[in-house]
Amino acid sequence: MLTVDLNALELPDRGPGLRAAFPISSAEGTSGLAIVWIELVPGGRLSEHTDSAEELLFVVEGEVEASVGSEQGTLHAGEAAVVPALVPHRLRNDSGETARVLGVFAGSTNVAVFTEPHGPNGEQVFVVGAPLPLMSALEETLAV
Repeated sequence: MLTVDLNALELPDRGPGLRAAFPISSAEGTSGLAIVWIELVPGGRLSEHTDSAEELLFVVEGEVEASVGSEQGTLHAGEAAVVPALVPHRLRNDSGETARVLGVFAGSTNVAVFTEPHGPNGEQVFVVGAPLPLMSALEETLAV
């Protein structure tokens, strides 16, 4: 049995006002899903990107402005949105309170491709759960 205490996770900085961790993925032995635990401080954002797997975004605390494809709206605590695979999406916290979001991917390995450089090191491709050789091959392919 694989368990995780989301409240005890160390959340590294991943972008402006964004902290996130990926505690469950193929790197931990799952075969069919992965999760991300996201914290957005007021003014924080998760930049536009696509994911290789379908994702369920569930707002645990606070509220976020969500953009999925051409649709936009506010998600409050207790509300969820489904993001189809390869559809551009982003989150933004325009409220005065910290928001926490649980993302559940319909695959144990996920490749996120950001529209613009993202994160503390300016990555555009971020792989969750896959070994580094796959990421290197993907980066080489995108550079061509």
